[in-house]
Amino acid sequence: MTFRTRFAPSPTGPLHLGHAYSALVADRDAKAAGGECLLRIEDIDQSRSRPQWEAQIYQDLVWLGLSWPHPVMRQSNRTAAYHKALAKLDAMGLTYTCTCRRADIEAAAGAPQEGVPQFGPDGRIYPGTCRQQNHTGSGAIRLNVEKALRGLDTLTFTEVGNLHYGPHLIGKDMFLREIGDIILVRRGMAASYHLSVVVDDADQGITQVTRGADLWEATQIHVLLQALLGLPTPTYHHHDLIRDETGKRLAKRDDARAIAKYREDGATPEDVRRLVGF
Repeated sequence: MTFRTRFAPSPTGPLHLGHAYSALVADRDAKAAGGECLLRIEDIDQSRSRPQWEAQIYQDLVWLGLSWPHPVMRQSNRTAAYHKALAKLDAMGLTYTCTCRRADIEAAAGAPQEGVPQFGPDGRIYPGTCRQQNHTGSGAIRLNVEKALRGLDTLTFTEVGNLHYGPHLIGKDMFLREIGDIILVRRGMAASYHLSVVVDDADQGITQVTRGADLWEATQIHVLLQALLGLPTPTYHHHDLIRDETGKRLAKRDDARAIAKYREDGATPEDVRRLVGF
């Protein structure tokens, strides 16, 4: 099997040093394995994605000395694939429409209890308010996680990054307690991040998912969706994050550390590579 990983940025702002590091890690791993690193544009959120940011992604990566196979997959062209996956889950009786707003979820969650998590990798843990209400029409679409876990065999995945190296068993009780009913489709979007990346990784034949450690907790959601949809589970490499002087991880609002800013200030690709440890 050909080794295949990917770098999958969202065109919602400038790429920063953290993106440079992630792209370079993926490229390094692909070359070491004699495989390839794909580029995917995760523009599923059309309300925030901008053509100019997508164009700058290509410019920044080429400037860094990176290349990728063509054509590039863009999530905005993938609605039919996401609807097909959603229809499969719906036919299994695992989905429901949720009309709750954020304030409704916070009110339903009630007062925090000591030792009981309030937030997970999908945000505030949803208390299942709409699960039995048979809503139709507009709203988010959620996965009935309790029902989805019934009859599934043990869920496992393998991590090859230094942070959590080794095989991992996903506890079903933990899933119910610390994640809850995840969103499959958000209002105004073709799919949620979780559903779209699982479908995209399978369709692109990704054998290793390379991404930052901030997405470590989301992996259990993706492994569950892979099992439900009959998709292969790749290995995962969650790498360290690039942080600022205070230890805070970089975000797209950190324009001072944008790759384009370094370019404008006269830095070379080698300068940026050294800044992120390459």
